[in-house]
Amino acid sequence: MSKCVHCYRRKGKRSCPALGGLLCSQCCGEHRIVRIACPSDCVYLDTGSEYQQRRLGEQFAPVRRELYRELSQLGGEKAAALFNLIEVVTFSYFQGRRDGQDAEVIAAIQALRRSLSPLHVPAAPMPVFAEHLKKQYENFAKQDPQPVIDASTAPEVLDCVLKFITGFSGGAFQSQRFLSGLIGYVRTFHPDIVEHLAKQQEGGRIVLPDQFSPPSVQPHIHAPESTHRHEGHLPAHRR
Repeated sequence: MSKCVHCYRRKGKRSCPALGGLLCSQCCGEHRIVRIACPSDCVYLDTGSEYQQRRLGEQFAPVRRELYRELSQLGGEKAAALFNLIEVVTFSYFQGRRDGQDAEVIAAIQALRRSLSPLHVPAAPMPVFAEHLKKQYENFAKQDPQPVIDASTAPEVLDCVLKFITGFSGGAFQSQRFLSGLIGYVRTFHPDIVEHLAKQQEGGRIVLPDQFSPPSVQPHIHAPESTHRHEGHLPAHRR
């Protein structure tokens, strides 16, 4: 009898392209995407992707909350707002794709970091999502005459964001854990934002949700402990 290549206890019945062997149905159901870097064409993904995204979204919520606290301490509201923009742009771009990988998000933020650095850093041509994120950042910056974030603070903030994403992603080759956690979090706890983004028809330009505060308030975000929320940002989830 072929043992499951993950638990080594139960009988392996499902061919796993990520692990190169047979998985039992229980390990496949519990660990796909979460601990196993499943390729996008795996035949077993469709049957449990929503469930896995919901599970990862629940795990994503508390660590996301801690990140917002850290960012607010590091650079105030603008630091938190920068990550909120990254969240919304990333969710909007990847929510309908099965082939998205955390590495694409990491590469895009690294490219954005270079572009915001006060030092000129020559770089190779940007990947597709990196170009998209940079364009959305520039569009967002034009909405406010004040800088989105100080040039001296931006690299440190983005380093903090990169550390968070790589930590949640887990470092597995072709990991989708961060993307699944973000998408599961938004779909589970903020379906209104999903609807808002689906209705946008402005030539691909992301308009951040404004239903969380009066329109007179400038777009920015607070850590979860804040007593009020501002437009343009996903609210921090309270468990």
